[in-house]
Order: sequence, then structure tokens, then C-alpha cells
Amino acid sequence: MTKWNALQKERTTEASLLADLFQEADAIVVGIGAGMSAADGFTYIGSRFEDAFPDFIEKYQFLDMLQASLFHFPSWEEYWAFQSRFIALNYLDQPVGQSYVELLEMLKTKPYHIITTNADNAFWVAGYDKEKVYHIQGEYGLFQCSQHCHPKTYQDDALVRKMIAEQKDMKVPYELIPFCPECGAPLEINKRNAEKGMVESADFFEQKARYDAFLEEHKNDKVLFLEIGVGFTTPQFIKTPFQKCVQANPNALFVSMNHKHYRIPLALREQTVQLSENIASLIHGTYQELKGE
Repeated sequence: MTKWNALQKERTTEASLLADLFQEADAIVVGIGAGMSAADGFTYIGSRFEDAFPDFIEKYQFLDMLQASLFHFPSWEEYWAFQSRFIALNYLDQPVGQSYVELLEMLKTKPYHIITTNADNAFWVAGYDKEKVYHIQGEYGLFQCSQHCHPKTYQDDALVRKMIAEQKDMKVPYELIPFCPECGAPLEINKRNAEKGMVESADFFEQKARYDAFLEEHKNDKVLFLEIGVGFTTPQFIKTPFQKCVQANPNALFVSMNHKHYRIPLALREQTVQLSENIASLIHGTYQELKGE
């Protein structure tokens, strides 16, 4: 097993450790979950949710935006009234997150690739290279056939804006509902569902192929597998694959950034570092360390 020199030093901050790990790595694979967007203030609870959906909260007693976004609405008019506002809030109009900007600057000096379970716009507004990001759970700005009849996604930002402008009593006009050009079923948001999955388009498989090629290219290198804000709701997408990659490569290191620590397999503990500081603060501190500030 290759030793990481950064782990041999005594230090007082997690930021200085992470900065040294960045500098020492041959390549970096980043897995990003909801915790990173939440750290930048893009939460699914509190005033951000309550101010955008007071009528839906009153009618259905929703506790948070995730619960609401997964709800089976009684009609497509109501579904798109909610989802159009949801898309605008979390995709079309979501501002740039400072942590995403600083992380990009940190990554620019190394070969890197990103896999994310987030479906918001955070990478695009921060200026990331689209060929280095793999959205394994879909994107809020894309539509798919609700019957998954064909592997293609669609985007119509103008239609979403029109739905918001013309909805009334928590419903959009029927004529604004988008329908599948192949089978005639209504379209829905391109987001993976636990029951039926999601439509995986040609672009999705191109993203996957680039990510897989990066992993293969660096499979024996000193790779930093950095997991940011990833919980245990869907460990099969980031957490478990990262741990398997590290177990297969004695030169690799698994670093988890999360205020909550999850169980680490015994065989992986010598190749694992768990960081628990606030994600936004830790990224900012690491960014400053790398800049020499």
C-alpha cells in the first residue's frame, strides 16, 4: 500500500490536510451529493421551500421539497404547476454556489472527473466542463416520456416559464402540458425514480462512458476519491463504487466530507479519511490553503 505523505504530518486543520492531499494526488474523482448544494444555501427546507410553494404546502401538508417533488399529484395540470416552479427554483434560476466555484479552481491543476446524484444547475452556472461531469440521477431541466417509451430527453425552458406565468389555482392550462412525440404520454422531469428508474439518453451514456474511461485510465494511480455531502439514501451510485475502487487500488484514498460519519468497511479503514467540518467552510479553507493565503 502506497503511503500518502500528507497523512504523516501533524496538523491543526482539516483544510490543510485536504490541500496537501489535492497536491499529492495524481488524479481526483469527486462524488457530490445533496449536502454540497445545501451547504451553499440551496436547501429543500425552510423559507426557500415555504416561500416558493405556500399553496402546495397548505393543501398537502408537505414537510420538505424532496417529499413534494416525489408526490403523485392527482393530475398532470397540478404536477406541472408544481414542477415548473421547482425547475425554475432549482435549475433555471438557482444562483451560482461559491463552494462550486472554489472547488473548480481547486481541481483545475489535476486530472479530474465528477459524478453527482444532484440534478440541479450548480455545475453549469459555476462554469464546469460538461465533459467532466456525470449526472447519474438525471437533470431537473430535462423532460422524459412518463412511460419511458424511448431513450431521449427534451428541454424547453420557455415552456417552463410559460407554465409558471399562466398557472392558476395550482394548475397549468391543459394545452401547456408537454406530451411524448412517440407514444403521446405526458412528459415528466428526467429524474431517477426508485420504482421505475429514469430515461437514459444517448447523452447520459456518453457521460457514463467518459467517467468509466477516466476510472480505467487512472485505476493504478494515486487517486483521491473525494466524496462531498453524500448520505446513505442511494449508496449504490457514489459511496459503494468509490469504496470498491479504493479497495481495488492500494494507491488510492477515500476521503469523505460530511458532518455525519458513516460506517467504513474494516478492509478500507487504512485508506479512508473522514472530514466533518462544514462543507462550505472546508472547501473555502482548502481553496485558501492551495492559493497560499
